[in-house]
Amino acid sequence: MCEVGEDGLAHPLLAGEPIALRAETAASIGSVLLVRDGVIERVLAPPSSALARMHRLAAQHGVSVAFPPAVEAEVEAWEAAPDLDDPALVDLESLAFVTIDGEGSRDLDQALFVSREVDGHRVLYALADAAHYVPPGSALFEEALARGASYYLPGLSVAMLPRALSEGLVSLNPDVRRRAVLFDLRLDERGICVHAEVYRVRIRSRAKLDWKRVQSLYDGGPGIEPEIDASLEALREVGERRVKLAEERGVLRYRRTELDLTLDGVGFSVNESPRLAVERYNEQLSLLTNVEGAKLLRDAGMLHVEGIYRVHPAPDPNRYETFAAMLTSLASAHELDPAQWTWRPGGDETLAAFLDRLPSEGPEGRLARAIHRQAVLLNVRSIFTTEPDRHFGVGAEVYARFSSPMREIVGVFLHRELLERLKREGARDDGLRQAVVGAANRAKERQRALDDESLRLAIDALVASAPEEGFGGTVMGFTNAKVHVVLDAPPVDVKVYTVHLRRQLNAPLFLDHEGTTLRTEPGGEVVCRLGDAVRVRMTGRDAKRDRWIFELERR
Repeated sequence: MCEVGEDGLAHPLLAGEPIALRAETAASIGSVLLVRDGVIERVLAPPSSALARMHRLAAQHGVSVAFPPAVEAEVEAWEAAPDLDDPALVDLESLAFVTIDGEGSRDLDQALFVSREVDGHRVLYALADAAHYVPPGSALFEEALARGASYYLPGLSVAMLPRALSEGLVSLNPDVRRRAVLFDLRLDERGICVHAEVYRVRIRSRAKLDWKRVQSLYDGGPGIEPEIDASLEALREVGERRVKLAEERGVLRYRRTELDLTLDGVGFSVNESPRLAVERYNEQLSLLTNVEGAKLLRDAGMLHVEGIYRVHPAPDPNRYETFAAMLTSLASAHELDPAQWTWRPGGDETLAAFLDRLPSEGPEGRLARAIHRQAVLLNVRSIFTTEPDRHFGVGAEVYARFSSPMREIVGVFLHRELLERLKREGARDDGLRQAVVGAANRAKERQRALDDESLRLAIDALVASAPEEGFGGTVMGFTNAKVHVVLDAPPVDVKVYTVHLRRQLNAPLFLDHEGTTLRTEPGGEVVCRLGDAVRVRMTGRDAKRDRWIFELERR
């Protein structure tokens, strides 16, 4: 038997043939189905719907909502005996912990309580104790290892752990007792962590808050309750101090639009999602937790403690030189003041400071956003590895992922390793650690592919119904084969292929050496420059290469 969840999917209640039939039938006809006792009872989403397309996309990447019978049996056993009265747990149920997340989130990994101290702050950051319920050797662990992570598509989330755990017993839901792994952090008056402890606790979250509700409090809106309000004010103080420390370390903060891609009936809705200050503050606590946890693992000094770290190398210095040359060419192309628009590596000004001072509004704001995009491209990708090393993106000497234990297998593994370190117990298992590293890296690539393909489907739907006049946008970059444009509304990336531009203009195209200006011939007429306002208009589809054909003109 299956039930329909709020995401519109059929979730298994009992394992067995109904699940197999559902998966097989859904693959054959492309629908999302409700199946009871092996019989298709209702079509939840027709094959042409956006939800069915998301379901098919997930299936193509081996992502399934169904769990094996052995996993479901373990979940039922934990629900019958959740081990909440474990005498080893420190009882913190009286403290005003709250969760802060997206409005629709149901898998709540993190709860916080922050208080002022005489010489700084105390941050209590509680993380769902997934490691307790998902021990190595269990069917739950093996399934989580196979999945690697939870996956998110528009209108569809596929959890790493069954929803009875990830949205129920393990999730830090309000007004219920929950196990948690607590990071107890003492911060000085600058926001620097001077002492870190980690131990298992029992908490009772007072409230499930969302970003807008907390931001409203910060903006002068109504309070929640005195203890919670005081904790949230302390969170703001810590967040602001940690942001300042990040700026002092030269951590880059890019101007990137965050897209909220959702399902709208049979189609997609793409909206710009503004990032609120409270999200940055909570992010700072999450980053701090991951850094301090990584330090504890790295400095354990015990052979049986096996860390997994997220490493992000700094860009190659030659790429900075190329970026600086691009800025000089760009200032010349746009006839702008070089003192404002250029930067040199190794000079008195950090790249972070240069990017921060660029204008944000008007035509120059477009150019600034394009420069930020080019700065993002300087980076290499982060990876999970067994060797501790620097994480350039967050400006940390060492970094690990503790903060999403219900959504990432590496979080489950690291919680276990860190708690074993504290108890000075456990045994080495290099094979298991390498398996977790591999699963974590594959999960990152899989989510990236799902993001790219679901966004492409949304863009296809958008372009297919485009207005006759087309879309306004900004040139964000060039390659020899493409012009990358971000539309004004909705702010999504589209690619204008130079082969189509050549046909439109009936002329050859030449990109200057620094990659800032596309011309019809060397030194000739400008087609477009990095940061230009342009209009793109769909004129057809290249069926052979499966891509849209756009015309482009400067505005």
